[in-house]
Amino acid sequence: MSSDRPPLRSLLFVPGNRTDWLLKAAAAGADAAILDLEDAVPPAGKSAARAQVAEAVATWTGDMALFVRINPLDGWAAAEDLRAITHSRLHGVVLPKVGEPADVLLADRMLTWCEREHGLTEGRIALVPLLESALALRAAYDIATAAPRAAYLGAVTGKGGDVERAIGYRWSPSGTETLALRSRVLLDVRAAGAPCPVAGLWTTIGDLDGLRAFAEQNRSLGYEGMMAIHPSHIPVINEVFSPGPDDLARYARLIATVEEAQARGAGAITFEGEMVDEAMAARARAALHRAQYR
Repeated sequence: MSSDRPPLRSLLFVPGNRTDWLLKAAAAGADAAILDLEDAVPPAGKSAARAQVAEAVATWTGDMALFVRINPLDGWAAAEDLRAITHSRLHGVVLPKVGEPADVLLADRMLTWCEREHGLTEGRIALVPLLESALALRAAYDIATAAPRAAYLGAVTGKGGDVERAIGYRWSPSGTETLALRSRVLLDVRAAGAPCPVAGLWTTIGDLDGLRAFAEQNRSLGYEGMMAIHPSHIPVINEVFSPGPDDLARYARLIATVEEAQARGAGAITFEGEMVDEAMAARARAALHRAQYR
């Protein structure tokens, strides 16, 4: 693990003016909820939603991690959001409309000031830059390395969203038109060392089979979780991004077999019909380590 940030399989968006829905998110099994102060709240309701979200964060006692998507940095609302929501119970800030690494640096400085103001350890709160433009997607590596607190980045290629508009692709349920994009962004994020990359979104609420296929595709690429817009999607996402009991048992057997062989001075060995070595054992250890957070 490159960080002590907990791996998150599912991050469910919740409108900032409907904080009562946090209980529904928790009941669905979401690892995290993203209280949305940006697109989900009309301009006239921003101030009231900010106060509502701040109270919800400060009084939350559940195990589900809380994130807040603030307003874009091109206005004072973002600074007001950060000062209001910074709290020891806040796990992360989702930063929309990121254009370049300088945006992340600015958000990092602002968040550091807020942490100091609240007596929190600097860097405690994660920062999740959303790559919603062609410029941001192209600069994924630089954005991911702009601040040590950057985490949970990835290509969020939902139907009809900002990324589709920025790139110009035609969305399809198979995801073939964004496969290369999601793969390249993931490589940049991994190379940057930013922990726990997540993808998303699946916007067709009733199509759970399509969601599963898309989630499995993201998992196969190397993503560790997905953002979601509806509670009904959470069980599917959690299942796809969780190793099953058979997987965990096999990881344990593999580790034991490799370590026994190493004690005898052996390197690569045969394990259940496959050639394995320390690299495979290291991956198995990482998978078991992540499973401890589930």
